[in-house]
Amino acid sequence: MKVLSAKDAKYGFGRLIDLARAEPVMVAKHGRPVVVVMAVEEYERLKNFEMGMVDSRPSGSGQKE
Repeated sequence: MKVLSAKDAKYGFGRLIDLARAEPVMVAKHGRPVVVVMAVEEYERLKNFEMGMVDSRPSGSGQKE
């Protein structure tokens, strides 16, 4: 995963978008990761995967109250 500083992301926003369309890009501020920018297709894929994981879980805990 590529990492850009917040300053580089700010002043090179077009580049950030281009990079993020190919792979997720982490943006760091003061050396600490703060966000990941990714293509909307990748976001949708992850969201659908997460929904599938949630939907496949049992609806109850199996314990009586």
